[in-house]
Amino acid sequence: MEDPRQVVGEPRGPRLSGAELLERTKQVASLLRCPVCQGLSVADSPSSTAQNMKANVRDMLAAGYDQDQILAYFERSYGEFVRLEPARRGVNWLVWVAPVAALLLGIFVVFLALRPKGGATPAPEPPVEAAASTAEAADPRDRLPGDPRLARYVLKVRELAYGWAGGIRPGSERA
Repeated sequence: MEDPRQVVGEPRGPRLSGAELLERTKQVASLLRCPVCQGLSVADSPSSTAQNMKANVRDMLAAGYDQDQILAYFERSYGEFVRLEPARRGVNWLVWVAPVAALLLGIFVVFLALRPKGGATPAPEPPVEAAASTAEAADPRDRLPGDPRLARYVLKVRELAYGWAGGIRPGSERA
């Protein structure tokens, strides 16, 4: 690998050591994608390439390089794909904004689908006599529930599903 000074310049952060170095190494390595495993971060990958990258991260942190310099260094070698989280710049903003926009659009569509229709007129209420007469119909398929509101919906479904005028089966008895 190239000398970090040639790629990202002089170190801008404090030199780290001990437990702080190990913790920061893990944090920065978890931001990098393993080029071999591709589904794991450098911190989690058991591959030798990831272990070498993690050692480079540790060495750079010990030398005083900050997180942005380290990410830029590996991005220069492996491309932007090496970042597990895309940088928030340019077209990459779509990766961050698109899920939120899709969620808001979905909520709006559901709201439109569930709101009552302003111009729609309610289906006419079936006469109570018709519901009562069909409730005692000879054919069990013609029976309607005793609740007039529910009977109205059953008739509407029959009308829509079967094309029966008023939801009454042609040829059925009407009293």
